Amino acid sequence: MTKRQKRLTLVVGVLAGLVIATALILNAFRDSMVFFVTPSEVMAMTELPERKFRIGGLVESGSVVRADDSAKVSFRVTDTARSVVVTYDGILPDLFREGQGVVAEGWIDTEGTFHADKVLARHDEEYMPAEAQAAIERAGHPPGAGQEY
Repeated sequence: MTKRQKRLTLVVGVLAGLVIATALILNAFRDSMVFFVTPSEVMAMTELPERKFRIGGLVESGSVVRADDSAKVSFRVTDTARSVVVTYDGILPDLFREGQGVVAEGWIDTEGTFHADKVLARHDEEYMPAEAQAAIERAGHPPGAGQEY
């Protein structure tokens, strides 16, 4: 092998290594990404996602049901146009309340029930996820307009 062939083999090997490393990194990012959707978008889905995603909106008033014998709770999340039933087995955040903003991470079953692994509540009077705020405004019901959700 000549010097030129050795150098070319080295360059091709390094480029192949970079391509493989880039593919592995992108695959790792893809697996860790969690998408955010609104209840209206969930109801419009024709296929169920194969991975976890986040659903956000407001906790519907009167929808929170707690189990007597366990930490299981179910509630409805709404963007004021549509709502989705969410079930969660665990301790809810202190700021979790009816009529307040919430984001739940998990998966949805074929019945349309969202099974949450995590529930995140808003942290102050003004906070709401930007996507949830936009969905509520698109539905024509801005928060704080004197309506109870």
